[in-house]
Amino acid sequence: MRGPVLQIKDIHTYYGDSYILQGIDMEVPPERIVAILGRNGMGKTTLMRSVIGFNHPRRGAILYNQTDISQMKPYLIVVQGISLVPQGRQIFTSLTVDENLRVAYSGRSDRWSLEKVYELFPGLANRKKQMGGSLSGGEQQMLAIGRSLMTGPSLLLLDEPTEGLSPLLVQLVGKTVRELHGNGISILLVEQKLGFALKYADYIHIINKGRIVCSLSPAELGENHTIRSQYLGV
Repeated sequence: MRGPVLQIKDIHTYYGDSYILQGIDMEVPPERIVAILGRNGMGKTTLMRSVIGFNHPRRGAILYNQTDISQMKPYLIVVQGISLVPQGRQIFTSLTVDENLRVAYSGRSDRWSLEKVYELFPGLANRKKQMGGSLSGGEQQMLAIGRSLMTGPSLLLLDEPTEGLSPLLVQLVGKTVRELHGNGISILLVEQKLGFALKYADYIHIINKGRIVCSLSPAELGENHTIRSQYLGV
């Protein structure tokens, strides 16, 4: 049986002197969607930034397919097969849709190409020559996901993918997550919308003050009002 795609072992990450992640342990199994939930400021985005190499942990290890990536530079982590869709999308607003996608193409995998991304997001195909900054919020989110796919990842990090989106567009993001999952991509998802995580995740970790305080299935979390109230405020 295949081991975990991602193993996070007792990592401790700081911003300057601020102690953010205080001993995180978790795994992402192959072809699974694992969600990280928690209130704002609890360390969710720092966890993503630690995995992708923007903030290296001072202690602990991050293993991707048994390779320690804890201190690797971000571009080398992407080469390994991990890609981040950052919070706030962060597309290139002065480039066209086509240029945004082409700039990320790695050529390492035939799994994702311009044609396949446009097949996944037909709305983007109709706006190939449109500047990224002129797209709607939902279209920018699709473009951010498409750009990450162009690197050919087997593990996708999604940081708040439904932030600021209408209910209809949230459904579109959910459909996309399911399709990517069906294409054999493992997903680590940071999310604020409890309902989205309950619907799409295979497993959920709750982070509070830099520590994972609960690890449970969506069904278990859905039935546990005490945990939802204490750590999520719902």
